[in-house]
Amino acid sequence: MKNSNTINIKNRKAKFEYEFLDKYVAGIKLAGTEIKAIRQGKASIAESFCEFQNHELFVINMHVEEYSHATHFNHNPKSERKLLLQRRELRKLEKEVKNSGLTIIPLRLFINDRGLAKLQITLAKGKKIYDKRETIKNRESKRKLDRIKKKFNS
Repeated sequence: MKNSNTINIKNRKAKFEYEFLDKYVAGIKLAGTEIKAIRQGKASIAESFCEFQNHELFVINMHVEEYSHATHFNHNPKSERKLLLQRRELRKLEKEVKNSGLTIIPLRLFINDRGLAKLQITLAKGKKIYDKRETIKNRESKRKLDRIKKKFNS
């Protein structure tokens, strides 16, 4: 079994699809079998997003596989999970989402030092197609530059 500090599930697609503005670390309200599955690394936040319902923030579409050693009390893999933030942070995020049309995207799911599951979320703005092309172009030019440096140093 993995050490709890090595759990670091990332949303790799988010960096390409969105431009990040503010980052927050939120706790997650989980069932017992959910935290056990996350500690085994059996979770995915690739297609997930956050949404407000009655002034509370929920992560939608986060997939946590069913825990293998559980009985019939196992959790639903795709259920909505409540995020735990301070009230002023929630108000600020809700205002930003409503007024400027921004979205809240999970970036990273990890276990902190105390053994609690945390979700790093960001206030994000969707990139346009030309911004994505720009990102690809920058990435390729950086790769070429690294190859030239490697060839020159060896």
